[in-house]
Amino acid sequence: METISSEALSAARAKLDATENQRENILLYHIANGVNIESRTVQIDEGVVIAPGATILAGTILRGKTVIGAGCVIGPNSLIEDSTVDEGTTVNASQVYGSHLGPHNNIGPFTHVRVNTVTDYGVHLGAYVETKNSNFARGNTVSHLTYIGDSDVGKYCNFGCGTVTCNYDGKDKFRTTIGDYCFIGCNTNLVAPVKVGDGAYTAAGSTITKDVPAQALGIARDRQTNLEGWAAPKMEAYIVKKKKLEEDQNK
Repeated sequence: METISSEALSAARAKLDATENQRENILLYHIANGVNIESRTVQIDEGVVIAPGATILAGTILRGKTVIGAGCVIGPNSLIEDSTVDEGTTVNASQVYGSHLGPHNNIGPFTHVRVNTVTDYGVHLGAYVETKNSNFARGNTVSHLTYIGDSDVGKYCNFGCGTVTCNYDGKDKFRTTIGDYCFIGCNTNLVAPVKVGDGAYTAAGSTITKDVPAQALGIARDRQTNLEGWAAPKMEAYIVKKKKLEEDQNK
């Protein structure tokens, strides 16, 4: 490693000290204004607005033109940039960019809220959910392992694990429209442009390429076929290996 002069080190320390002092002064300002900040590891940009009564947990970073409402709990380990989070919303171990989260949402853990996501009251975006350029009406539940992009979602819909909106064909992007009170089954692919009507279902494992009418069940999968005995020769060596491992562990 190249040697750095003592003058350069002194200048770097002075710059770091100034940065730390400014950061701590911002934290103190918000604490004095009634915000609960529970750790010095929190980083807040100067232009961020936080309502009294919000709680900011350890490892959280608030950047740009971000606004946090009263009663929110942000963190631990969340990053929010240029976004509005309305009152009573929780953002746990997640990242939010250029979006507007409505009141009393439950976001996270490990949710990626990308630009132009807008949610209404009581929306849940859970573990390993990614959203982009989409609107979620009241009470939607997207619990885990789902991507929703370029979509308009009606109220009180439930998304099963592994749902994907296929919005990009390599050249253009298309929108998916989902009505109120829909149930999107696990591992559904919604190939945009496509519409799912009010109160409709999609069957688990379906790739939906045509509109699903209101109150219908959209099914797009082959019927199951069982080949008797097919697995036996393939599994024989595996079973022997695992039984030997179990015997060795029990010795």
